[in-house]
Amino acid sequence: MMEQKQHLKTCLKGHQYYKSSDCPTCPICEAERKPTTGFLSLVSAPARRALEAQGISNLKQLSEYSEKEISSLHGIGPKVMSILKGVLKENNLHFKTN
Repeated sequence: MMEQKQHLKTCLKGHQYYKSSDCPTCPICEAERKPTTGFLSLVSAPARRALEAQGISNLKQLSEYSEKEISSLHGIGPKVMSILKGVLKENNLHFKTN
């Protein structure tokens, strides 16, 4: 297995970090903008970005989508779906049924 070479990158805010991919996401900026409360604080950064890109910032908005719609988003896997279902259930909400 060949090891990928990491490259030093600098984001627009001046943070320096190493990445082996072309992904422009700065891990320092992502950590700074991660919510400390709410359901978005429970999921990974890729999942959070996918939900935010859909305009989903609260559980009511999340409940307006079906499981299939949410699970098809990049960054949403079985672990995130389990978390989302649990949080919806705790708040007496559920995914939209088809």
